[in-house]
Amino acid sequence: MYNIRKLTFWGDHVSKIDCIKFAAVVISAAVLLVSCGSDKARTWRGGLSSGDSVLTDAFRQASESARVTVSGSSFMVGGNEIFFSGMNAPWQNWNDFNGGMDEDFWEAEFKRFADDHINCVRIWVNCDGESIVDLNTDGSIASINEKHWEDLESLFNIAKKYKVYVMPTLLSFDHFKNGSGPVWRALLQSHENCDEYAEKYVKEFCNRFNDNEYVFAIDLMNEPDWVYENEECGQLPWEDICYLFAKCAATIHENSDMLVTVGMGIVKYNSDDYEGDKVSDEFLQSLYDSSDAYLDFYSTHYYNWQRPWFQTPIGMTPDEFKLHTDKPCMIGETHNDDAGEIGMSLADKYKDLYEHGWKGLLVWSQTDGSEESWYRYDLTKEATNAMYEYAPDKICPAE
Repeated sequence: MYNIRKLTFWGDHVSKIDCIKFAAVVISAAVLLVSCGSDKARTWRGGLSSGDSVLTDAFRQASESARVTVSGSSFMVGGNEIFFSGMNAPWQNWNDFNGGMDEDFWEAEFKRFADDHINCVRIWVNCDGESIVDLNTDGSIASINEKHWEDLESLFNIAKKYKVYVMPTLLSFDHFKNGSGPVWRALLQSHENCDEYAEKYVKEFCNRFNDNEYVFAIDLMNEPDWVYENEECGQLPWEDICYLFAKCAATIHENSDMLVTVGMGIVKYNSDDYEGDKVSDEFLQSLYDSSDAYLDFYSTHYYNWQRPWFQTPIGMTPDEFKLHTDKPCMIGETHNDDAGEIGMSLADKYKDLYEHGWKGLLVWSQTDGSEESWYRYDLTKEATNAMYEYAPDKICPAE
């Protein structure tokens, strides 16, 4: 099978699917133009007149796409760079998308995300596996809740309505804890089970939601570091964990335009300067032989307890923080309330990372039951509004 990992088009890296779609638009426009008559055909050969808008409309349609692509170490939308100034809105209650989604809640939240110039949210669409993807005792898939797909369609349509990008997280280390953990560990320990998960769940996710350009990337797992390190999660080898990542990344790239990442808990396992980059192209492709087995960007998490061992990204470029910089780097989780500890307001933290070449910051803010709903949302909205004032063309590049 002939695979093209990336194509360069007008300075952006785009997928095969993007190119096919664009070519279809242009060809259709050309056919329509020629079919209008010989005068139109002569105009096509000699250049468009002021009254001929068919091809112009086709090009404008392509340029107005909201699809996020990667160009070098940057995220791009319609030929313009975007910085993800956002937050984690991981769940309302826990396992919200199993048929019990509160649409009114998410509608209200996305409206204010948009009002406060939050252009990206990370949401755990499956918190620990229960009632969404059910497994047999051997780790094979028993069933997938059909209502899960219906809830996600509603969620992603709300995101599209308010033009807020979503990074859905499919799994977490929570899946592998004691309780339901044994069956999820059994999934990781079998290539056959991993392949089945990729084919039955991940591929179906792609087929259902690829057309919604506001589902910009899939986060395959929240903090797999603890599946490797913690006894309660099984202490499984990286080879087992990352085979699943490799297979799922290849499946996503083969079946969609969505980007792929893994929310690594610490830079320790995301850098050759520490324990080795466990999600590098080379490591993933050594486990699953496909040129499509790669991440599009890094989304390392950072909390201040890590500083004595792994420094802090504040005041550092991704390269200085010891990440590879051949692809975009963002902070996928961090404090939104540590101003006193770091001597910098949250607004200034967003600006600092932006100025040092990071391509996004998503602060942590789970629901706390207050009127504000998300923990210290007052700080988050102050920071994201300030960031919009600071670099509006990077927060909303289409405006």
